[in-house]
Amino acid sequence: MTSQMLLTHVFGTCFMTEPTRVSLLPENPWVKRSHSITLTCYTQCDVRVLHSLRISWWKNGLEMTESTDRLHLKSDSLSIPNVTWEDAGLYRCIGNTSMDSMEAETRLSVRDVPSNPENLHLSKKHKKSVTLSWTPSDPHNSPISEYLIQSKRSRHEHGQWEDIANVARNVTSCVLHLKPYYNYQFRVIARNEMGLSPPSASTNVYSIPPAVPDVSPRIVYAEADKPNEMMIKWEPLNADEHNGPELRYRVSWRLQGVEPNWHQENVKHHQFLLKNTPAFTAYDVSVQSINELGSGPEPQVYTVYSGEDTPDTAPSDVAVDVLNSTVVKVTWRGVTQDRVRGHLSGYKITYWRVRNMVDGTKHHDEHHVLIFAGPREWGIIPGLSPFSEYKVSVSAFNTRGDGPASYPLKFETLEGVPEQPRYLRVITSDKNSFTLSWGPPKNANGILKKYILQYQIINDTDEIGTLTNINITNPSTTTWRVPRMEVGTMYKFYLRACTKVGCGRAVSEEGRTMTQATYTDVTHGLATQGWFIGIMCAVALLTLVLLTACFVQRNKGGKYPVLEKEDPIPDVEPPAKPVEGFIEYSVNKPLNESQKSLSLDIKSYDSVDSLVQYSDEEHQQFNEDGSFIGAYIESKDKSPVDINEMPSVKRSYI
Repeated sequence: MTSQMLLTHVFGTCFMTEPTRVSLLPENPWVKRSHSITLTCYTQCDVRVLHSLRISWWKNGLEMTESTDRLHLKSDSLSIPNVTWEDAGLYRCIGNTSMDSMEAETRLSVRDVPSNPENLHLSKKHKKSVTLSWTPSDPHNSPISEYLIQSKRSRHEHGQWEDIANVARNVTSCVLHLKPYYNYQFRVIARNEMGLSPPSASTNVYSIPPAVPDVSPRIVYAEADKPNEMMIKWEPLNADEHNGPELRYRVSWRLQGVEPNWHQENVKHHQFLLKNTPAFTAYDVSVQSINELGSGPEPQVYTVYSGEDTPDTAPSDVAVDVLNSTVVKVTWRGVTQDRVRGHLSGYKITYWRVRNMVDGTKHHDEHHVLIFAGPREWGIIPGLSPFSEYKVSVSAFNTRGDGPASYPLKFETLEGVPEQPRYLRVITSDKNSFTLSWGPPKNANGILKKYILQYQIINDTDEIGTLTNINITNPSTTTWRVPRMEVGTMYKFYLRACTKVGCGRAVSEEGRTMTQATYTDVTHGLATQGWFIGIMCAVALLTLVLLTACFVQRNKGGKYPVLEKEDPIPDVEPPAKPVEGFIEYSVNKPLNESQKSLSLDIKSYDSVDSLVQYSDEEHQQFNEDGSFIGAYIESKDKSPVDINEMPSVKRSYI
């Protein structure tokens, strides 16, 4: 039998019982005042004596027998819904049975915010400071962490409490710095882990006498929307900085480096309009705060500028350096700052085309403007038309606008290479020659000196023939006959226009010479055609039949009636005018494609393509004798020239 077991005698019978156990929770709790808490008594006893268990509650050695308005007492619990300072103490619960008695205890502690500080006192009173002291607060079981000092200040109205200082928990006095021209009251609040204490009673009103301002405006600037005036502005002083009644601002100004004396004026508001100022001129400006007691500290002097105006002079020494046929460089001498009359934004180059020097055509093109920011003295003009006359002028500009432009300077761009000819056509071909026609370039970009005509054989294989050059030195030529070509062969032609600078891009065309058989049939005409011979034979046969009938009629003795209408011989239309065929060939296929076939169509001359539909100019008759002007040159160059850049068009050839 263990020591925890009890020996029980009941009617002469002995038996063992478990001892009673008691616990009280929570153990030694901390409770904030006005909060609630419940203490619970937990008991454990032998079932054979459970019927005799009784629990009693005790506080600080006194038994608690019944519930009250503030204490709710039950057999195994004690509830306190609104804890007060009086509820703190030592609580016990006792469990009694018929065999034994056990108890447990816990200590309830009550915490709260500190009590309010007391005995506030003002000492060491000066013009702008005072010392505040107080008696420490009761911490109410939670250590004080700091004291919060508040003030209420006013002039003619009621103020509000504001935090002005925080001091450590072991400090009980503080020097307070105050503003002139205010009435002050003070109070102190303590803080601990539970929160803030109630405020202390406030001090009596303490008044600080007015004084001159401590500061003058720290930021002064000017706004100028018009050339002859400017608005001077600054940041106003806040109410704490007035230090006395009737705050004013003394504005002082003078022309920088010109006027030795200051102009002054006092204003109530924080801006001042200065009129009749010269455009964009530097001024010295200061703003000083003053009140009835005097002036504040000496103000800082600021440099401001009056309103801008547009520049009053143009850049000088404008010159043009022609770099190539489409780009020039313009230089100038900049406008001096006193003539800019504002913050220089940059320069503008204005240019326009006057005439085309190729044909003398005058132009009235719109003016183009290039803008260059900042104080620079040169600019590039790109994208000009070659071999043209231009005019250019330069002007300065600021935020107010543009100044006058310089006198227009005339310059000429250099010649350039021409554009490609407008078209290239094969207008006739036979078994060993081609006749070509073309339109001059739309823009020659200079004086045309010649054309370079190139051609080569293009077979049905991947190989191409030798490139042959023809130098056509008469720039007015628009047709050319190319002789000594191979029969039934496909050729490709390239044509370029050239100035003294060089040659432009090529335009291309393809064509095939006629075969021997095709050439012979055109030659002989309709006289050898079978249908024509057949018609002639039919007419002759019909005539023979009619003559034979008349002869038979006469042999029968009949008279031939004079008035009888003879059967007319039917009119036979004369054979159609001999026609010539033309070969139609599409050049849209690549060079390395084999040529499938050529179609020989019999059509009237009216169906042949007119040159007018391929040219903006009137169709011109060409003189074959004149087509041989120029040199005929054989070239050994094997590679085609600019083949890929030639347009593909469908052409018809005779």
